[in-house]
Amino acid sequence: MTSKVRLSEAGVHVFDRVSGLNVLFDEVKVPAGQVSRAPRYLSVALTNACELRCAYCYAPKHAAVLDAGRVAAWAAELDGAGCLGVGFGGGEPTAYRGFARLCGQVAGSTSIAVTFTTHGHRLTQELADSLRGSVHFARLSVDGVGATYERLRGRPFTAAESAAARLRSVAPFGINTVVNADTVSQLDEVAEFAARAGASELLLLPEQPTAGTPGISAADAERLAGWVQTARPRVRLAISRSGLEASVPAAEVIPGERPLDAHMHLDAGGVLRPHAYARTGVPVGDSILEAVRTLRETA
Repeated sequence: MTSKVRLSEAGVHVFDRVSGLNVLFDEVKVPAGQVSRAPRYLSVALTNACELRCAYCYAPKHAAVLDAGRVAAWAAELDGAGCLGVGFGGGEPTAYRGFARLCGQVAGSTSIAVTFTTHGHRLTQELADSLRGSVHFARLSVDGVGATYERLRGRPFTAAESAAARLRSVAPFGINTVVNADTVSQLDEVAEFAARAGASELLLLPEQPTAGTPGISAADAERLAGWVQTARPRVRLAISRSGLEASVPAAEVIPGERPLDAHMHLDAGGVLRPHAYARTGVPVGDSILEAVRTLRETA
């Protein structure tokens, strides 16, 4: 099955996970009792493990990993309640033992779209071959180009270029870029790299505060907003929810959609949170939908 229907307060949403096509029939009024209970999208940190040491990384640094059987069971539960996609991350999801097998299980047993975000440096040709057919979209993290990328990521930029080529053989993909003082001046170059690599989207992630970093400065946020308003890149632009919505022209995916209906985040410790930067959440037991209900009541 490649397409499914989600019932929301905005109307009837039809989604095809292979083509990525979304159609919202907003003229259809869905009774409150029939609205899908699951969030439209769930991001899942499978593991906190990652060999890179990016100073601005928000992921927890303590060891934690989710059980694959529980993840598959939660995905099946979410699928039946109207979730359209799960996005595997971390840490680094390709460091997760049995990652390709888990993607195949979720893709094969549900109508959910399977996506993942990776730094790309573990993406061997063998792994790429094993993921093909089980992943519907992927994202490659590329913060700056050339020497800037190498200083921030501690890996050669040529390796990122090779990873992009391998990822393109797996599924349609996009580029993620953390925007901060180091990368805001290279957005033109990053956008051109994304287009040259065959990416369909450039997702901008204004740096968020962590225990060791203050996040993007007001001046750099202004530079980012100015670039978005004037740039004409050859790839589609997207931006994370980051407090810049008022200064960056962006379309709502689902008009009027509440944040917890759009997205929730499951960390590697099994705690369901409103988003990856949230400090509190709800531990997930046997039923993830029970945790979804509790999070909505307490958030």
